[in-house]
Amino acid sequence: MSVSSQYYHYLQELQAVDFVLVDLTLYLDTHPNDSAALAQFQQFQKRKANLMSQFEAKFGPLQQYGNSPTGESWAWSNTPWPWQI
Repeated sequence: MSVSSQYYHYLQELQAVDFVLVDLTLYLDTHPNDSAALAQFQQFQKRKANLMSQFEAKFGPLQQYGNSPTGESWAWSNTPWPWQI
């Protein structure tokens, strides 16, 4: 299965952003009043949404069950799925 280097770049960036979001989630669980951390969390939420939108426009859906746009045709069954590479 061959995919472009851009595909891998997007997935790597999404994993990095997810790591930051998990870390900030854990921090905010114990420091809920830290407005700077909350602002950073919101910044990374927007970054993730933007990356996901770009990825899905180029390569198809990342999530199923209505969490990713369908477009004009059903693309969920098109491979490769992110966990297959």
